[in-house]
Amino acid sequence: MTLYDDTLALLQELIRNACVNDLTPDSGHEVRNADTLEKFFDGTAVEIQRYESHPGRVTIVVTVPGDPGKEPLTLMGHTDVVPVDEPKWTKPPFDAVIEDGKLYGRGAVDMLFITATMAAVTRDVAKRGNPGGTLAFVGMADEEARGGLGSIWMDKHHPEAYSVRNCLSETGGSHLPGALGFNVGEKGAGQRRLHVHGDAGHGSTPFGKDFAIVKIGEVARHIAAAEPPVAMDEVWQGFVKTFRFDPATEAALLDGSATTADYEKFGNLAAYAHAFSHTTIAQTVLRAGGAINVLPSHAYLEMDIRPFPGQTQEELDEFLREALGDMADEVEIEHLITEDATQSSTDTELWRCIEDTAHEFFPDKKVLPVLATGGSDLRVARRRGGNAYGFALHAEDRDMASANSQLHSHDEHLYLEDLDLTVKAYSSLVNRFLGR
Repeated sequence: MTLYDDTLALLQELIRNACVNDLTPDSGHEVRNADTLEKFFDGTAVEIQRYESHPGRVTIVVTVPGDPGKEPLTLMGHTDVVPVDEPKWTKPPFDAVIEDGKLYGRGAVDMLFITATMAAVTRDVAKRGNPGGTLAFVGMADEEARGGLGSIWMDKHHPEAYSVRNCLSETGGSHLPGALGFNVGEKGAGQRRLHVHGDAGHGSTPFGKDFAIVKIGEVARHIAAAEPPVAMDEVWQGFVKTFRFDPATEAALLDGSATTADYEKFGNLAAYAHAFSHTTIAQTVLRAGGAINVLPSHAYLEMDIRPFPGQTQEELDEFLREALGDMADEVEIEHLITEDATQSSTDTELWRCIEDTAHEFFPDKKVLPVLATGGSDLRVARRRGGNAYGFALHAEDRDMASANSQLHSHDEHLYLEDLDLTVKAYSSLVNRFLGR
């Protein structure tokens, strides 16, 4: 069997194991994928360690020892997947069926095709021996819940398990005009819960009362009306320039004065481009009251806020207070999950290997650093000083919008052509880097 055949067979088994993470500790059951991966490496000269953060939540680390004097490389793939709304699927979400050159299944794109590729390439390197630097493959649990039982837990309890000096994970290798985009960083988390208080009372006598519900509605309106902070760094500038907009549009996008109409010129990437260049604030949860005949004295609003690299949590709070204006003194700001954004330099050997590998397959394409608007396990590596990038490779007719559209989607599917390209590219990149 070829390296591609091995990868495809492994990918189908990982999908069929249905390691669904519903964000609760007792979900995930990544032990099933850990068992599959350990069996995959049977008879191979590797070191295998398993780490269980919670019953059934297993992370597996496979190491091919190399020369400690050479740069190590860690391939970090997660093994959990998000839930499905099965009635909305036209194919069984966990059967890993292949039709018309596409593999259907939850996790096929996010990110089991990369995880399977990493495992297959690691086994191939181990079988050939003498890898140069040490190669580690990590099958990580709990990525879909931000890693509390996966990468964050490993970083806290077993930081010695693998090197974070040079890491690859999701995502990258989709197409932009004249370029291939690879993630070099990702936005942070600034989740907030805003509390307000009012008068309690009976619903039959509301006269003269200070309504917590009315107040929280005003809070929501103030936040929605505020203009969020804009980031205009070099990574954003490179992204804008690859689209070759007219001079007026490009200037507006680069100086922070862009309008909705300017962002709409990105087409299907408009929402991504806006999130790339702004702190985003999504009001997602509103809670108040219980019984219909009782005036609630407390209400709160939860917000999913994603800050850009360089922005602090203190700056976010200051922005919220300014947005609230005269109401600021009546609102309590509670921090929920908070993490600063992370970004790696492109002045590294690993990035240069990414460029060389991309040009091997697409010699006429520029290699462009881009920012992930969501989160991945790579942020944990970057916080420890590691160089960390997203890497895969897609066929030329798979632009960034179409690749992103498969994440957490109904009928999630992977083009087998993209799997073939990614297997070849990972094999080339890993051997190129370890051999330096």
